[in-house]
Amino acid sequence: MPPATPDLISPRSARVLAARRLAKRNFRGKERLFLAEGPQAVREAVTHRAADGGATLVELFTTAEAAERHADIVEKARDAGARVHLASDAVIADIATTVTPQGIVGICRFLDTPFEEILAAGPRLVAVLAHVRDPGNAGTVLRCADAAGADAVVLTDASVDLYNPKAVRASVGSLFHLPVAVGVPVERAVEGLRAAGVRVLAADGGGDRDLDDELDKGTMGGPTAWVFGNEAWGLPAHVRDLADAVVRVPIHGRAESLNLATAAAVCLYASARAQRARGGSRSAAEGRKSRES
Repeated sequence: MPPATPDLISPRSARVLAARRLAKRNFRGKERLFLAEGPQAVREAVTHRAADGGATLVELFTTAEAAERHADIVEKARDAGARVHLASDAVIADIATTVTPQGIVGICRFLDTPFEEILAAGPRLVAVLAHVRDPGNAGTVLRCADAAGADAVVLTDASVDLYNPKAVRASVGSLFHLPVAVGVPVERAVEGLRAAGVRVLAADGGGDRDLDDELDKGTMGGPTAWVFGNEAWGLPAHVRDLADAVVRVPIHGRAESLNLATAAAVCLYASARAQRARGGSRSAAEGRKSRES
């Protein structure tokens, strides 16, 4: 059976123009919608549900070839009530922000979580992104936090937009896996987490405490939030001063430093291991999973 003819031939279609505008932050904020590109992101989006129970994925653009290759995604999108458009390669290229699109792009509702809800859930491991401006780094840290079993991620008001297409792609679907709060002033983030019984650690190459030493002393097993700073200049002094401690990842070789995402992965996994070593369910996320199984 030959592939169906695309029904959105022209990139000048009103639906295509509306989707293309979501590459810009001001339009995303106005519509409270964002782009999810590629099968992995769309697959996660189609099974995600918003806080009100509605579907996160509201619209899907796919080439005939991608629709055939990812028939399960298209079927689930239709079942979830999303509008599905069979599109030409030109249309997908016009909407997508990548050089080589994968033939499938979704439009999703914003899914960030109020900071108060994150605190009320009793988080035990949180990543706070303060002054992180590179969207690829933000998405990668979110992916690391997801992999380490963190309960939440917080992006401060000085950090990049969570829904930047590059950040969404770099998260490789993790954006849909754990609560993320956005636009939280760093002072409020630290104060709220500390009031919730969470120890706040600033990750900084010039920290006066060594991560290995902290692990050896057994201080890492309690609820912990890691604050990560800007890719180029790290954390400002006033942010370091807010933390309970400033911790450096030791450099045992001759490397000058670690990049942000690598350092974040090391810190988050160190906390996750220490928390598991204390026995019992490490996180609120694990507790939910065990109750659901």
